[in-house]
Amino acid sequence: MSKLTEEIQSRKTFAIISHPDAGKTTLTEKLLYFGGAIHEAGTVKGKKNTKHATSDWMEIEKQRGISVTSSVMEFHYKDHQINILDTPGHEDFSEDTYRTLTAADSATMLIDAAKGVEAQTKKLFKVCSMRGIPIFTFINKLDRQGRDPFELMEEMENLLGIRSYPMNWPIGMGMDFYGIYDRHSKKIELYDADNPSNVEIKQTTGPDDPALDDWIEPTLLAQFREEIELLDVAGDAYDEAKIKNGELTPVFFGSAISNFGVQNFLEHFLHLAPAPVGRKSDKGFIEPAQPGFSGFVFKIQANMNPKHRDRIAFLRITSGKYTQGMHVSHVRQNKTMRLAQPTQFLAQDRNIVTEAYAGDIIGLYDPGTFRIGDTLAEDDHFQFDEMPHFSPEHFAAISVKDAMKHKSFEKGLQQLTEEGAVQLFHTYNKYPEQQIIGVVGVLQFEVMEYRLKNEYNADIRLENLPFSIARWVNGESDAMETFKKRQRNLTLDRDNRIVALFENEFQMNMTKDKYPQLMFYENSYMK
Repeated sequence: MSKLTEEIQSRKTFAIISHPDAGKTTLTEKLLYFGGAIHEAGTVKGKKNTKHATSDWMEIEKQRGISVTSSVMEFHYKDHQINILDTPGHEDFSEDTYRTLTAADSATMLIDAAKGVEAQTKKLFKVCSMRGIPIFTFINKLDRQGRDPFELMEEMENLLGIRSYPMNWPIGMGMDFYGIYDRHSKKIELYDADNPSNVEIKQTTGPDDPALDDWIEPTLLAQFREEIELLDVAGDAYDEAKIKNGELTPVFFGSAISNFGVQNFLEHFLHLAPAPVGRKSDKGFIEPAQPGFSGFVFKIQANMNPKHRDRIAFLRITSGKYTQGMHVSHVRQNKTMRLAQPTQFLAQDRNIVTEAYAGDIIGLYDPGTFRIGDTLAEDDHFQFDEMPHFSPEHFAAISVKDAMKHKSFEKGLQQLTEEGAVQLFHTYNKYPEQQIIGVVGVLQFEVMEYRLKNEYNADIRLENLPFSIARWVNGESDAMETFKKRQRNLTLDRDNRIVALFENEFQMNMTKDKYPQLMFYENSYMK
């Protein structure tokens, strides 16, 4: 095996998906803790002296106790380089999450044992399923009273359409939570409610081992043995090929807040999760072990370090190896550029990286050169498949309150647009010209207002508009000219393409019927 292939095979790059409050950020913290990346795991909510979660680096995230932007974290564990993409759980930031999933090779789906499969989890699972990536399930909060594990697995099959194989199984729950049983290694991990970090591991010969009688309360033990027998007889068989194809999800039980079951999950995950996989391009499939460096920008984030007012483009390396100072082709701009000092991440903390391999995520200083979806390639000119892009559902006219702050307001608006945090439109053939912001979820307005104030010192005025649908319009030139003269509520996007805004589907369908020779697209790629 070559050095390049060996390095690539040691990488594991995955995203964590869940509904808000399922414990995703807490699980991320505990994984970092096991990897030695942090010495003290934080919590998302708590008293003033509680350490904030490492992955929630933006000030508004600390205030609200939610993640509103995707974070990237990397650490080493047992000869593996692990790259975690921690995504927002809140549905208002689903576009950022969906784009981030394009950079992942697998996903960990976190489920609250009491609430089961929730709305946002279903949406994110669908995206992972469409990509055919392996999905690992961690059922969280077993130290609290929750639903029956069989019921949870049945719900996963009914709502998500995926079969499951429990890698471990809980013994009790809530006040009666005794621990978990690893079905493969036949080990019992005993839970100590008074000191959850003190995990006692007992090797057994199996569920019928008489030693279990000394460790577990008789009624619970009888129930546990009955459940394991049912799983062995009627449950799905263990099948690594189905796991790899995303047809079967390995299920793990535990409690992230108590740091219980997390290491058990991590050990199995490293064995089962795929090494970096390639990506489709307009010149065929790009394999990770191809010698030429290539990658794509899936995220742009301004002001990760407010003191320096910097902007970072997150690049997923798709093939080959990065070496410090190398020259690559910026395909969209058709120019050569030097990659001087890329960084790797622990949320907002960064380290200069001298080499990185396919599967790794690196940050590139961005003076305004990059857009989401840009391809960088060392040897050849090709482009990776385009990024997912959603049509906005909420719109507001935006202006700055203080005209003296107009310059910083425009800079902030441009940067937030290029990040993909909002979409910016300008009214077409209307005087005075009006700037309109489009977002997928209304909470994005609040975050944008907060960031413009705190990062660019610009107070803004927002006026909600009645539109709920945006459609990019294209067609033969005469029909387009007629449309542009007669149709109301037209705007231009940042590339000066015509975008029509509608209040409802009835209004949109009437317009489509009126102009049958035109095409109306849900996204800017006009597909």
